Amino acid sequence: VHLQESGGDSVQTGGFLRLSCEADSDTYSSECLTWFRQAPGKEREGVAAFVFAGSRAYAPSVQNRFTVSKDNAKKTLYLQMLNLKPEDSGVYYCAAGNHARLDGGRWTCDFHMRLYTFWGQGTQVTVSS
Repeated sequence: VHLQESGGDSVQTGGFLRLSCEADSDTYSSECLTWFRQAPGKEREGVAAFVFAGSRAYAPSVQNRFTVSKDNAKKTLYLQMLNLKPEDSGVYYCAAGNHARLDGGRWTCDFHMRLYTFWGQGTQVTVSS
């Protein structure tokens, strides 16, 4: 298994969660380690990416609420989610790809699904009002 998510749960609006994604050694060294989510009836969307150079990229809807981080010793990607809203509900996936690019002198990773090689099975997050 290249990627394995955990940490999903049911919380109330305003609550918080931390998701984890354990990776094997090769996958963990990918240029882009990214969290996606998919709500019922909606397309999967990129949420937060950790770029190999240390920069991060966030979707506007989660900026200042979500934080993506890594633990190199554990080869684990995290997503800290604060002030959760019902619209944050969905299945959260982590994905890995090698497509980092320079944007204005800063490395970033695009959220296009087709650019990602490996995917986890997902973990469910439900936020109730």
